[in-house]
Amino acid sequence: QVQLVESGGGLVQSGGSLRLSCAASGFTFSRYTMTWYRQAPGKERELVAGFITSGGITKYADFVKGRFTISSDNAKNTVYLQMNNLKSDDTAVYYCYHGVSRTWGQGTQVTVSS
Repeated sequence: QVQLVESGGGLVQSGGSLRLSCAASGFTFSRYTMTWYRQAPGKERELVAGFITSGGITKYADFVKGRFTISSDNAKNTVYLQMNNLKSDDTAVYYCYHGVSRTWGQGTQVTVSS
């Protein structure tokens, strides 16, 4: 059974940084299948960052380019989202998603105070 467990969220001031982690289990890990999404109150869930290829080519939403970085540690079956220069608009619940099994994690809350 595929399981995704996010961690690393919290309260941070505008301009600060956080690193989210998504620990995966229950499948043969490949970063190519992992994506980060977020959902702010009253808004639809939106893609934040993901891997285009298993070789590590990445894609980012325009609103996070230059501020967020997705990475992975295959030995730990974990995907990370480094978030720098956070803004109040980044306040949301952040989810990781495994595309092959269509499994979502439980989400981790990120709150950015201005």
